[in-house]
Amino acid sequence: MLRNRVYYRVKPFIPQFLRTALRRRLALRVRDRIANIWPIMPGSERPPEDWPGWPDGKKFALVLTHDVEGAAGLRKCRRLMRLEMELGFRSSFNFIPEGSYRVPRELREELSRNGFEVGIHDLKHDGRLFASRREFRRRAVRINSYLRDWNAVGFRSGFMLHELDWLHELDIQYDTSTFDTDPFEPQPEGRYTIFPFWVAARELESGRRHSDLASDLGPPATGNARSGYVELPYTLPQDSTLFLLLRERTADIWLRKLDWIAEHGGMALVNIHPDYVGFDSTNGSNNNYPAARIYEFLNYVAKKFGDAFWNPSCSELSSWYAAVQRRATQWPLRTDGVSRGRAATAAKAVLAGRRAAVLLYSYYPADPRPRRAAEALVEAGMHVDLICLRGKATEKTREVIRGVHIVRLPLRKRRHNKRTYFLQYATFIGACFGLLGARSLKKRYDLVHIHNMPDVLVFGALIPKLLGARIVLDLHDPMPELMMSIYNLGAEERLVEWLKRLEKRSISFANLVLTPNKAFQQLFISRGCPPGKIEIIMNSPESEIFNSKYRALSPDAANGGRPFKMMYHGLIAERHGLDTALEAVAQLRPAIPELEFHIFGDRTAYMDKIEALVRQLGLDGDVHYHGYQPQTEIAKSIRSIDLGVIPNRRNPFTEINMPTRIFEYLAMGKPVVVPNTRGIRDYFGRNSALFFEPGDPRSLGDAILQVYRNPQKVDAVLEQGRSVYEAHRWEIHRERLLNLIGDLMSDVGRAQS
Repeated sequence: MLRNRVYYRVKPFIPQFLRTALRRRLALRVRDRIANIWPIMPGSERPPEDWPGWPDGKKFALVLTHDVEGAAGLRKCRRLMRLEMELGFRSSFNFIPEGSYRVPRELREELSRNGFEVGIHDLKHDGRLFASRREFRRRAVRINSYLRDWNAVGFRSGFMLHELDWLHELDIQYDTSTFDTDPFEPQPEGRYTIFPFWVAARELESGRRHSDLASDLGPPATGNARSGYVELPYTLPQDSTLFLLLRERTADIWLRKLDWIAEHGGMALVNIHPDYVGFDSTNGSNNNYPAARIYEFLNYVAKKFGDAFWNPSCSELSSWYAAVQRRATQWPLRTDGVSRGRAATAAKAVLAGRRAAVLLYSYYPADPRPRRAAEALVEAGMHVDLICLRGKATEKTREVIRGVHIVRLPLRKRRHNKRTYFLQYATFIGACFGLLGARSLKKRYDLVHIHNMPDVLVFGALIPKLLGARIVLDLHDPMPELMMSIYNLGAEERLVEWLKRLEKRSISFANLVLTPNKAFQQLFISRGCPPGKIEIIMNSPESEIFNSKYRALSPDAANGGRPFKMMYHGLIAERHGLDTALEAVAQLRPAIPELEFHIFGDRTAYMDKIEALVRQLGLDGDVHYHGYQPQTEIAKSIRSIDLGVIPNRRNPFTEINMPTRIFEYLAMGKPVVVPNTRGIRDYFGRNSALFFEPGDPRSLGDAILQVYRNPQKVDAVLEQGRSVYEAHRWEIHRERLLNLIGDLMSDVGRAQS
């Protein structure tokens, strides 16, 4: 538009105060004429054709973004990050690569470590990005360079100017330069939708609405990043419009539109500029507004909607939506049971008769995640060979369990030191390479599923990959963070950096990456994994073992009618905080005289320290150690207790972990006390979990005492927690796993024997 080109050429010569005054006057005049289309555009609530609903049955999505326009905004990024973390939210920060400030690498890495995303905001933010196609192409080269350097996948132009068809020249997964309705912007044509949409890699007819495009904007081709991108229009007014131009004194417009978006199941995406947030201001000024408006907005969301909304990063949402669009062309992924059944049937049709190998540096069938996945492939009609460790001399070297053909190598896990770890890994990888290679030459595999640790076990599948097999790398745990926690290593130590490089190369080698929770997914993305390559398959318990019959806490527990039984099961290691739990038990003895603490888990060297602490605290009659028990016995034990505890300490690994044991207690209708860590908060809110501060025996004791004294009140939290579990039952993730692998295999010919 000629007007915009002229304005952005003369803009540098107009004083800031005069520009603001002119924009404010124009905005107030415009506001009187646009009440029928702003802040709500009628018709924009209509969902796209075949809209599947949000993941996990969430009511709506809330996406927080921040455009950093100057040095003042850069200085406020950490405060805004901490504000959102305190309230349990995550967001995306967009920086200008060649603007008036330079973005420290340390800041980008800190944001990524804490679960925030970094995106690109224009190139120079001078309004001239779209001045001509030639100029755009010249700048696109540099933007793509920053996208690679910053490991970013998202873009937003300056001043919300946009040419959607031009953006295909950027190496992006998503763009956020449009809006549903915003007549205050220089390019005021809205997209008239509160949902994400796909922009195919071809020229779009200028001015056409999303509803007109829905029928002919096809989904992305598998593995082709240039086939298009996801457009995420902002749907809540920008903070600068509300609080600086229109001088709104409250967040009421945000709240009213949020309620409307939630009612219609849409996407509430807002752009908050750190530059304009007054952290030390109560009244605001011409250039900033009080941070209390953000508190007001986020607190409203948390209190009114609880766990009913999804708070993804832009890359997480766009990755999900692109995958949904892609699979919709092969089999419908709908939220109703009938369509989901058809999807599973279609996936089985693709997988039936194919050959798969599984590499597992662990014991089978004792390790539940690999067992569930292998059995799901067998049930889908695949022939599955699995190579693993031999835990006991009594275990057979070769046997078939529930259709899985097992080969056990004569190795056992030994947790002595780093040298032992890596020697064992190298031996196992070499054995897998030789065995799998020899078998592949006789009967080729279509799929190889590798479970870490270690990450580099994936290279044991080199020969099958060269022969055409698809490789799935299942990252149960981030190996750098786990080693940091086990050996108390710093993030900058050479071993940790080396593990990160190996992780990146292992991910690059695979065709598909799986991981069990959101925090892990975001961590791997922050270290270079393409967002469209990694998917979440949660560690959910099998309902046939952990049955879902709801049984509330007995109301006589607080009356001394019987012992109050508390339970821990899992790996006995320092990072899992059993010492914290014992100190809490000791403090609670006067308040809960009949308290019993039952511990289940394979004996480790750390158990000697725990038993010494039991004696030191005088808890010999209160603490009971049962050793290792299979899952069936664990389920029986959970049925007889009152409370489960996850007493983890806080460290780089436990901060982002989401323990499966939480779901196991909830599946059995038992409350569970959990650490207040990011990996757990990603799924559970204040109303659906009983939190304590990691490493604090008093905080843990207070949470336990709350369960003991208020069983009826705890039942309400338990019911909400069970709803989280129900949304992530294994049956749901099993179906998702088969769909993902079916999608991966759909364009691959069958291996020839």
